[in-house]
Amino acid sequence: MNNSSLKNRGKVMNFKYSVIVAAVASALLAYQPASAQTLQEAVEQTIRTNPDVMIDVNRRLETDQNIKQARGGYLPKVDLGLGIGGEWSDNITTRPGHRTLTRTESSLTLTQMLYDGAGTSSEVERHTARQEAAAYKVAGTSEQIGLRAVETYLDVLRRQEELALIQENLAAHERSFGQIKIRADSGVGRKADLEQVQARLALSQANVSSSEANLRESMINFQRVVGEVPSNLSKPTSPEGVPTDADGAVQTAWANHPILKSAKADIEATKAQTRAAEAALKPRVDLQLGTDWNNKVDGVDYHDNDAYAMVRLHYNLYHGGADQARVSETKIQTLEATEVMNRTQRQIEESTRLSWNALQTAIDRLPKLKEHADASERTRDAYGKQFNIGQRTLLDLLDSENELYTARNDYVDAQYVLLFAHYRLLADIGRLIESLGVTPREEANPGANTVTAENTTTAATPAAAKQDELPAIDPQPEAVVEPLPESQPAQ
Repeated sequence: MNNSSLKNRGKVMNFKYSVIVAAVASALLAYQPASAQTLQEAVEQTIRTNPDVMIDVNRRLETDQNIKQARGGYLPKVDLGLGIGGEWSDNITTRPGHRTLTRTESSLTLTQMLYDGAGTSSEVERHTARQEAAAYKVAGTSEQIGLRAVETYLDVLRRQEELALIQENLAAHERSFGQIKIRADSGVGRKADLEQVQARLALSQANVSSSEANLRESMINFQRVVGEVPSNLSKPTSPEGVPTDADGAVQTAWANHPILKSAKADIEATKAQTRAAEAALKPRVDLQLGTDWNNKVDGVDYHDNDAYAMVRLHYNLYHGGADQARVSETKIQTLEATEVMNRTQRQIEESTRLSWNALQTAIDRLPKLKEHADASERTRDAYGKQFNIGQRTLLDLLDSENELYTARNDYVDAQYVLLFAHYRLLADIGRLIESLGVTPREEANPGANTVTAENTTTAATPAAAKQDELPAIDPQPEAVVEPLPESQPAQ
């Protein structure tokens, strides 16, 4: 390939890349976000609209109705009965012979439970415990999905900074390509150097495309979790309230984690269910008030009306052992719920200690990666000067540039790993929503008066309809290279 061909090839590549840059710049100018979206706002939006949270919200609302149903056992029951039809009678009043008349019946009965072996009160207690468990489940899901929102939020920011880094790396390769091409065109440089830098330039351009794709993917994940596209996100600082030692974090998690509280409430629900089952082994006493209006009954053409007030006792003496088996079943369910709680406690401890370990590892790695990035930058600068005076090869220069990019990319990644580790530990102890200043859902409060199912429909679908397109890629102008405020390790 002669110098003229190389020159023309370089012009074509520069023209193509200029077109790409112009297109991206136009897209960035077209996209002007209205306002910044803070991490708190993103998590708030998530717990208000995310389907995983809303599923548990509606389960909580179901338990509210279950309590109302159980309390209905305390109130009287009123029954109205009406009937009409033909009756054929052959009895002492019609003999000799028989008689066919049009029979009519009507009755009104009021039944008030006086004693049912604590069955009703136990059912109320059972559903109240289920309501408490469901409320804590809403809180627990809010913590988990809130953490997922934090993760996607930070991932978008991380991808933006990484894109800025690879674009800076691309600019460095373009400068090198320009310098080597000038040397090659003037006959001073070597053809192999031009081919080498051209290959590295193409690879850097491909890496930019991959980084842009990663950013778009992180935006898609953000939209799936939060319910809207990311808009001008701002990098948060390290949160407050992070435990200072692993054992203290575990103790806080055991006392505060809503999923563990939900498991404990399930145990109380099974105990109340046992008491409700035992009610079947006891007598039931009802007060019953009623009246009947009958006509043409038993072949006699006359009215048969009466009214009564009765106290009735019903006591099942034998049911084939089914009631006793039901009591035994519920007691075993209590044992099962207890073991579920024990398993949950172990899982929470494991997750908390793993999060603590991840946090300490991230704290330890960050300054070392910062030192690596600084040293790589000094090496790149030194290699550039040495290359200009012929003491370094082009390959040395290009390798130092890529080493700097890798070091900076690792450092940026470590910053976000450290930041996420703080929020992960807060979620494991059940305090993520609190630390972000997000108002918990009303349904996450046991015993709170919740809204009806008709009022829980979210606006997720309209929001998605308005924002069905991702914004243009908007990287940060420069990658952040200063470390986050570091948490102190446990003493």
